[in-house]
Amino acid sequence: MDEKVFDMLTAYIVENQNRFYKLAYSYVKNREDALDAVQSAVCRALEHGKKLRNAEAVKTWFYRILVNECLRLLKERERFPAAEEEKEIPYEEKSFEPSDDLEPFFSFLDQDTRTIIKLRFFEEMTIPEISRITGLNPNTVKAKLYRGLKRLKITIKEAET
Repeated sequence: MDEKVFDMLTAYIVENQNRFYKLAYSYVKNREDALDAVQSAVCRALEHGKKLRNAEAVKTWFYRILVNECLRLLKERERFPAAEEEKEIPYEEKSFEPSDDLEPFFSFLDQDTRTIIKLRFFEEMTIPEISRITGLNPNTVKAKLYRGLKRLKITIKEAET
């Protein structure tokens, strides 16, 4: 890997590690699994960094790795359910995020739509960036985003009544 790309990649990872953790936690809902997902994503990024040709694409490239790691952990969890109930996170370790209030409503959405909404509004990514991360056509991303937001709005209104 080019030393310049490596330096840029490591700087990006260090600078955004809290954002990566929050995104991972929004998927796996477990502190240790979120940390594992981020660590695995960092290792994969550093291992495959030489494939990164465009330094400007590091953001979408890394987020794609992170989202894939989170989804892999969720699939693994389905195959091998935990033997005991997850421990509650101590109050001191919790931090409020805008997604906390919406999290119960996300269960009504498919995984792709959840990912799109989280990346668009919580990570402030553009449609083309989300398209590169998810591997979906930009028009598909727009359609899923629109339908997902519409579904969220309906679900939230129903919960309020």
